[in-house]
Amino acid sequence: MKLEVDTHCHTIASGHAYSTVLENAKAAALKGLKMIAITDHGPSMPGGPHLYHFGNLKVLPRQIEGVFILRGVEANILDYEGTLDLPEDYLKHLDIVLAGFHKYCYCGGNVEENTRAAINAMKNPYVDVLVHPGNPEFPIDIDKVVEAAVQLGVHLEINNSSFTVSRRGSEENCLLIAKKAAKLGAKIVVGSDAHFCFDVGSFDKALRVIKEAGIPEENILNTSVEKVISYLKSKEREITI
Repeated sequence: MKLEVDTHCHTIASGHAYSTVLENAKAAALKGLKMIAITDHGPSMPGGPHLYHFGNLKVLPRQIEGVFILRGVEANILDYEGTLDLPEDYLKHLDIVLAGFHKYCYCGGNVEENTRAAINAMKNPYVDVLVHPGNPEFPIDIDKVVEAAVQLGVHLEINNSSFTVSRRGSEENCLLIAKKAAKLGAKIVVGSDAHFCFDVGSFDKALRVIKEAGIPEENILNTSVEKVISYLKSKEREITI
């Protein structure tokens, strides 16, 4: 399976990533990607960008090195009510919105509390993707979260970085999520979660999980630019190629 889009890429603006937008675009072009999303962390992340950063993403060219650029965010879930650290006035002007749990931004809770927070975040009309839901640091009721994702039309991310340098111990949870997603027909997205440009477009370990779980290609968003654009337009995002 070939993926044309990386929906989860960070830049130096995140405070703990080490490449620029231009470096990420060049790396994507070398790997044959047609589109990447710039999804720096929301402002509650230590060292993360100010709100103004997200308001000014409109200055980014739509194409760099022949790669289409989506202007996005990886918003931080802050509490059990699913509050995000980016106000709706900012979210509505972005192309793509990821949301997830992160240490230092969310205090954590038990399974019931984390499940409530995840589902409430997915109820936000601007949220497109729940990122790295298999993180064992924030245990969830997998059945309830996958069922909610199906009902709400939100994509669940299989995050390649969770199998390499981040969120150790995610493998079992991610496979369980993927298998449940395959059973219920949940929509999936694969993200590199690159914090350095060399990792842009790195999907190999996530794709193995998808294959083992039996998720069909038609349920994976980033297999084509056209599929991504079609989905985002269905959410009334103003994107043209």
